[in-house]
Amino acid sequence: MLFCQKSKNSCQTPHHAPYMHIVDDPTVQNRPHQSADRKIPFREKVIYTVISLFIFLVCSQLPLYGIHSTTGADPFYWMRVILASNRGTVMELGITPIVTSGLVMQLLAGSKIIEVDNSVREDRALLNGAQKLLGILIAVGEAVAYVLSGMYGSVSQLGVGNAILIIIQLCFAGIIVICLDELLQKGYGLGSGISLFIATNICENIIWKAFSPTTINSGRAVIALFHLLITRTDKVRALREAFYRQNLPNVTNLLATVLIFLIVIYFQGFRVVLPVRSKNARGQQGSYPIKLFYTSNMPIILQSALVSNLYFISQLLHRKYSGNFLVNLLGKWKESEYSGQSIPVGGLAYYVTAPSSLADMAANPFHALFYLVFMLSACALFSKTWIEVSGSSAKDVAKQLKEQQMVMPGHRDSNLQKELNRYIPTAAAFGGMCIGALTVLADFMGAIGSGTGILLAVTIIYQYFETFEKEKASELGFFGF
Repeated sequence: MLFCQKSKNSCQTPHHAPYMHIVDDPTVQNRPHQSADRKIPFREKVIYTVISLFIFLVCSQLPLYGIHSTTGADPFYWMRVILASNRGTVMELGITPIVTSGLVMQLLAGSKIIEVDNSVREDRALLNGAQKLLGILIAVGEAVAYVLSGMYGSVSQLGVGNAILIIIQLCFAGIIVICLDELLQKGYGLGSGISLFIATNICENIIWKAFSPTTINSGRAVIALFHLLITRTDKVRALREAFYRQNLPNVTNLLATVLIFLIVIYFQGFRVVLPVRSKNARGQQGSYPIKLFYTSNMPIILQSALVSNLYFISQLLHRKYSGNFLVNLLGKWKESEYSGQSIPVGGLAYYVTAPSSLADMAANPFHALFYLVFMLSACALFSKTWIEVSGSSAKDVAKQLKEQQMVMPGHRDSNLQKELNRYIPTAAAFGGMCIGALTVLADFMGAIGSGTGILLAVTIIYQYFETFEKEKASELGFFGF
């Protein structure tokens, strides 16, 4: 949230909200960081951002040395879209360590298990260091768990030397991600590393499925359209196949993806703007915008993390105890003949998964209804819960405004929280439901990349666009070389 003062040309964040940064990303907005010790020119920020992205992309394609095999079903397949990870590469862990450590520290601070005074620099520095240490420990723990679980072959096949080497590679990549995110968070780049890596991973997936020239006969939407039109004599049938072919990316999926992008961008503009003014400086009028997507993409990230963990636990139990009634109640799985991945076909895991097509919805209306209700209620609940633990509730915002000596015209200081309570909880819950509804719509329409991925990509890209416009406006000389 930005306080935009009309008497100035720039917007400033509240000085007692030190975690907020350029991109309003709830996954990182309450993580402690210190800003750069000098003003970074816009061109330099762009260079740092591009270099960070290049390092991430290289790590995402660099295969792990010493692994025996990565064939077979991927138990973490459902989690990779939000974790910016790539199987069998150095970036296997993705952003898991830094996101997990950030959420753990935020929950501990929000629930007052650990006392942190955000206005004290030493407290922020301690919290920052504790989070990084926890992130490194999580990276070590996950790397060891991956190797011991046999994801790259059994330890006896790998050998002790290779097993240790794989763990070192994964840990080193985790430390690189933490350092890159810290670099961008300190103001040397645009936005946050987490947002950048998630959006890049999702967009890469969508573009690959739409335009990749590999495997033309079984492959990508746009390439397949031209291939079918050129090679088939019956053009009408070729068009029908390109638009409606099953179990492969088609043109309808691509158009649905574009439509969802446009709808989400349209909803990004919905907000309530509350007027505020300074007690100390006369004539300084400002505004406090409360967006419809008040918690941004946080509800869908938390919902995805919940479902991904359910999938992972359910798959592990089903492999060993497939005949158990309670295990089957949690989820039944079978391998897909097309992708080779395990897909849920029964139990709770099946009902919290989006229907695969409109025909599937018609055949199983209860599944579609359950999925819809689950998504809307989960996103609304996570959104309302998040504002309480992340320091963005009406009480916290009112405290920040008072500390900044800001008041709302026509309202007493004592009524500030009551006035904010009229908007913030509603925006959080309704905004969370809207995000859930858009995700369901994307899944029902068969958009490429899943509704979750598209929502994350669009919200992050939109935030980057806003950041770019603000930075460009503050440095008009950027384009005047």
